[in-house]
Amino acid sequence: MRSLEKYLSFTSLVLAIPGAVFLGLLTTKIIDGWQAIVVTQFFYWMFVWWMITVIKFRSLRAFTRASLHLDAIRQEDFNQFAKSSFPEGKVKEFHHQLNELSSTLQQQKSRYDQHIFLVYQLISQLASPILVFNQRKQLSFANEAFYQLFGQPWQVHRNATPEHLGLNYKGGQWYLEQMPGKWQIKHSEFDDNGESNLLLIFVDIESALRENQLKAWQQIIRVLSHEIRNSLTPVSSMAETLAEKSLVERDKQILQVITDRCSHLQNFVDRYSTLSKKIELNKQVADFELMLKALTNLFTDINIKCNRQVSSLWVDITFFEQVLINLIKNAKEAQAKNITINIEKQDQHIAIEIIDDGHGFANLDNAFVPLFTTKADGQGIGLSFCRNIIEQHGGVIELHNNSDKGVTILMVLPVQNQQ
Repeated sequence: MRSLEKYLSFTSLVLAIPGAVFLGLLTTKIIDGWQAIVVTQFFYWMFVWWMITVIKFRSLRAFTRASLHLDAIRQEDFNQFAKSSFPEGKVKEFHHQLNELSSTLQQQKSRYDQHIFLVYQLISQLASPILVFNQRKQLSFANEAFYQLFGQPWQVHRNATPEHLGLNYKGGQWYLEQMPGKWQIKHSEFDDNGESNLLLIFVDIESALRENQLKAWQQIIRVLSHEIRNSLTPVSSMAETLAEKSLVERDKQILQVITDRCSHLQNFVDRYSTLSKKIELNKQVADFELMLKALTNLFTDINIKCNRQVSSLWVDITFFEQVLINLIKNAKEAQAKNITINIEKQDQHIAIEIIDDGHGFANLDNAFVPLFTTKADGQGIGLSFCRNIIEQHGGVIELHNNSDKGVTILMVLPVQNQQ
């Protein structure tokens, strides 16, 4: 027999035949007439059919319940438990094993879900853009750093394909068409709910290069500062001693010049040494209205106008205020008379634009290079300092010469939990 149903039916019929023969013989001896025999056999086989139906129903119901339980397991619904048709025996034991299997799988799924949740939480906290595409190659998740790539929250591009986002796969490597030289893309795959997901991690090559350049500059500055200080201190001391002992006025003037120049060089070295120091930020709620008032009081000869959608920022007040001072000071030195500050909240980021009407930058490529300056009395650390502070806030800063005149400075800062 190829099925349990046929096996039960055939076996029951075979077992019922001897009973039918015996009943027929017994009926023949007790009652005369073929009608009685027919009636007796009819009711007998009706009883046999009913017994076969009951046996098949009870037997198959156990398998039906087990099948429903297995189907729930296949659908990852581990809270469904099928009740056994029999309170004892092998069927009860089989259902007990199914229940234990559901409990075990539920625990494993719970641990797996916790791990996946932690993975997504970790992705959300990372500063590098990370994109997740589901098995159908549709964007299913990304972190807030997605804004660095497309200037919009990732939810705007939910279900977008890599091709729609300008991502191409060539030679075993992913590339972003609009910024091919800025990002290095690392890819991996992981399973989530039985589906294979594509994970793309974007590494800012320019940021890594700037970090290496900054470390190199810091090392150079530390060495130069040490050597210059070691030379300036005895020279200044000797010049002061000689000036006190000298009786010739001209010699005193010359020695005073030497002392003054030593002091100037000492101050110069002290300022550049800030590039080699690690900055510890103390972020807090900063009232931008108070910052703006301080700026207008400091730069009375510049018309500063502000358009803002937010009243406060989550920044280190001292350092961020110094960033604004440096940027406005640069605009003033570029002959700017008017400055417009636009502050706009864009989902989980705050965009700050500073637009001036000065003569702009002659060399934008080197604007952030430490020690580079086109100013006669410049020192080349202002913009480098600004970028360092903004990036330590988890933001980005960009400079653009306007089409007519002046410069637009864009700073994008993340919205942080201020609780």
